[in-house]
Amino acid sequence: MPLKDLLLALVVIVAWGLNFVVIKVGLDGLPPMLLGGLRFALVAIPAVFFIRRPQLPLRWLLAYGLTISFGQFAFLFEAMGNGMPPGLASLVLQSQAFFTMIFAAVFLGERLRAASVLGLLVAAGGLALIGSENGGHVPLLALVLTLGGGACWAMGNIITRRFGNIDLMALVIWGALVPPLPFFAMSWYLEGPALIETSLRNIGMSSILSLVYLALIATMLGYGLWSRLLSRYPAGKVAPFSLLVPVVGLSSSAVLLDERLSAIQCWGGLLVMVGLLINVFGPRLKARFLPARA
Repeated sequence: MPLKDLLLALVVIVAWGLNFVVIKVGLDGLPPMLLGGLRFALVAIPAVFFIRRPQLPLRWLLAYGLTISFGQFAFLFEAMGNGMPPGLASLVLQSQAFFTMIFAAVFLGERLRAASVLGLLVAAGGLALIGSENGGHVPLLALVLTLGGGACWAMGNIITRRFGNIDLMALVIWGALVPPLPFFAMSWYLEGPALIETSLRNIGMSSILSLVYLALIATMLGYGLWSRLLSRYPAGKVAPFSLLVPVVGLSSSAVLLDERLSAIQCWGGLLVMVGLLINVFGPRLKARFLPARA
């Protein structure tokens, strides 16, 4: 991959890694469901005017929007609103890789690879460590909600596999038309009209800039560059870069928000990363080294 495209991949990883810090800043001024609705409303605006609708049946576009766009971020925003630290959220959300593997086996009949199962067990041990500290700064509810976000992301991945070769950028933009209504409905139900009115009346510059970042940088720029890379290179060559997102998420949270993990949480996070690495690179290592032994 040429240096120019490597730099584009780095821009995407940094944009997505910083995304979790920005969400935390946005949640300081807006409740989770309202933040989600406003974010996707901003993303959806270009859909009607600038981006051609992907050639998909409406039911599949709705399914994509309700899983990857609404479900993932509804769970994630609510988790962070309930005390999930941004850095750990960036790591735990990567559980989507294992949920995708499980859902693919259940719904698509795909075989479970030995490396994937081993990676799943290692990562599960890491998640158990992260959630094991009673009285720690990661409430169990927040951890479960983040896993729910990973599961919704994974279900969206399974749905996307039915689309074949499709413009990812158009899919993301038009998929963003789906979540504003359920987000605003959930905000009205869970957060109440009084809080919505107060939040909008007193919205600060930090919340406005957070929304701009989430909509324009993390979503439109990030997915635009990512789809460009996927159009030039095999998915297996591009996807491993996403493993760097938790690295940026954890480091930026430590620097910008002074997020500090306990020793147990550090070990748990390390196990999750090792599990992800085994899942991604295990089959390649097996193919390279086992024949040499034989």
